[in-house]
Amino acid sequence: MKADFMRRMFTFRLVYIFSYNLFQFCGHTWILANTIARFLTFGQDALADTFYSVGFVMSLCQLLSILELFHIADGIEKARLIPRFFQVMEKNLLLILVIKLEEIQSKPVVCLQFFLWNVLDLLRYPHELLCVMEKPSIAMLWTRYTLWIPLYVVSVANEGLIIYQAQLYIEQTASFSSTTSHIHLPLVLMLCLPVLSLGASVTVWQLLKERQNHLKKWNSKMKRK
Repeated sequence: MKADFMRRMFTFRLVYIFSYNLFQFCGHTWILANTIARFLTFGQDALADTFYSVGFVMSLCQLLSILELFHIADGIEKARLIPRFFQVMEKNLLLILVIKLEEIQSKPVVCLQFFLWNVLDLLRYPHELLCVMEKPSIAMLWTRYTLWIPLYVVSVANEGLIIYQAQLYIEQTASFSSTTSHIHLPLVLMLCLPVLSLGASVTVWQLLKERQNHLKKWNSKMKRK
């Protein structure tokens, strides 16, 4: 009975993690395809309402990404918790900021940020799907742990630019409002920038170690064959 229960639990976990990664892959593929199609159709005019066209799906995907922290903690997914925690939280907090400040939703940097986030996730989720199916690919492994890192650095730099623009906007409107949130929010955003830089540095360092370990395991596996 115990062996049968464990087998069913293993099957459930496998189906769940496969379904989760497939959903995220499909969601980010739709967002990226929609963004590119709108840009090719409307040109730069499409940048202004990118958030309105894909914001809901993007928010849903990023909200569900919180589950990945439980996946790692529970052992369903083998990855480092600290880098993933920072990646998930920075995305969700920045999304909340963009949702709250409607005036910056039409900024080109927001469209660029969505593009970078989706490219990063589309480099990661196919690799995760192949690992779940136990059909790893050296090309996907290299892309996931090599090309992903410089793109992540660019993404974090753009996040800092969004925070800076949000800070400038709030400071400009603060003189017309005496609410506490308008007074203290620019200071909070200013403090977010060094925290973002520090967190990104730790994350990149952890990702480089993770890359080294994965490539070392792959090379050892190939030598045994």
